[in-house]
Amino acid sequence: MAKGSVNMEAMSGQIIRDAERSVFKPVYLLMGDEPYYPELICDAIIANCVDESFKDFNEYIFFGSDTDAETVISAARQYPMMSERTLVVVKEAQLMKDLDKLAIYCEAPMDSTVLVVLLHKASVDKRKAFYKSVQKIGVVVDSPAVRDYEINSWITSYYASRGLEIEAAAAALMGESAGTDLGTIVVETDKLLKNLPEGTRKVCVADVERNVGISRQFSIFELTKELAVKNASKAVRIATFLGSSARFAMPMATSALFAYFYRLLRYGALLQVERYPSAEEKAKALPGVPPFLYREYDEAVRNYPPSKCMTVISLLNEYDFKGKGGDSGEAEPGALFKELVVKILNV
Repeated sequence: MAKGSVNMEAMSGQIIRDAERSVFKPVYLLMGDEPYYPELICDAIIANCVDESFKDFNEYIFFGSDTDAETVISAARQYPMMSERTLVVVKEAQLMKDLDKLAIYCEAPMDSTVLVVLLHKASVDKRKAFYKSVQKIGVVVDSPAVRDYEINSWITSYYASRGLEIEAAAAALMGESAGTDLGTIVVETDKLLKNLPEGTRKVCVADVERNVGISRQFSIFELTKELAVKNASKAVRIATFLGSSARFAMPMATSALFAYFYRLLRYGALLQVERYPSAEEKAKALPGVPPFLYREYDEAVRNYPPSKCMTVISLLNEYDFKGKGGDSGEAEPGALFKELVVKILNV
């Protein structure tokens, strides 16, 4: 798992274990581009902070669009009734117009209150008083987005945490389907595990295809393999199938192809300096790529040396813009994608 993700996993795990032992800080600020860990922590605090019998009297859950700082502070200053603690949670707090005024409460927080401020795919201004005050007295969790090249490693590590091994190709297929949305990966994994035979310890490509509803035969993963060897007939057939799918999104497709050709560009640049790079040098140039795929990249770099990779990346930027409605005329996204693949094959 990537370094940032490892830190988030360790940090969230410690906070959750503390919550399960009824160890709490007065204020939690949970934010960042990736909502999985902040929401996981928030759920754990809600589950463990106030006994179920006393939640009606001692638990307040607000939403940023429907509340303000004065209301939140008023609730946070309430003494608990027949309970050790009062819990105040603000979800989607990025929608609060006066969020920074919560700094007033942080100047003198109640010993018996736990305040949780949860932002969804957003962050507070780190220069302002609220962020600085939480840093002094509570916990700040800032969850970064997982990069495309990190996702396969994250999936492998996540499956390991659940006592499972997942094949590298299966992790790649899962990552292609879910993208970098960790919550989606968790949901798809839960769905997959419900349908696997009891006692299954290794997840293979066929399991993902059968239970997640995606096919390796018609995927970006397979498309890049055919583009690598310039197999025009298969590449166009896969592009046509993908473009006709109800789930097809041009920005996601161009992003996946960009990640592939950017890695290929890095690898080609390495080979221009070092004709026979070591395994360590290859791994650095191809982050997140399992070693069994190196042969594919060796083939691809012959067909797309750095100069051609730059041309392909320029095409991807052009068609990403068109796919978002810019200068595309009446063309449907599927037709644009097929056109893009044909142009890549002819570079």
